Amino acid sequence: MSLLVHTFVYDADGGYDFLEDPEHGRDLAGFESTRTRLWGSEAIRALGARFFPRLDGDDLYVEQDEIDDFLAECEAVRPHLDHLAGQGGYDPGYVARRFDNIVAAALRAKAEAGGIVVW
Repeated sequence: MSLLVHTFVYDADGGYDFLEDPEHGRDLAGFESTRTRLWGSEAIRALGARFFPRLDGDDLYVEQDEIDDFLAECEAVRPHLDHLAGQGGYDPGYVARRFDNIVAAALRAKAEAGGIVVW
């Protein structure tokens, strides 16, 4: 199974409307195993991440009012992607591409006044 990232906006009733998926697999956030071995790992927790570790056992919803904090976490994590990849046993290029997909979804969410879900 694959882990996916989607951008959503809120509908008139406060529910989620998902934006159209980007082309060419840009909604991919990793293998299912990346929940624990990468995004929810002790290595990412040691960096002070508080959003990504939520994926260890659950889906990650980042609401509109959390997007700026999430993007700040992404920028703090970015310099450590190679280390995180090595700790989890993943190819660094694979991790960088999945991470970039997550960040791109968060940037879309910010522009559209929405949020993201990684599931």
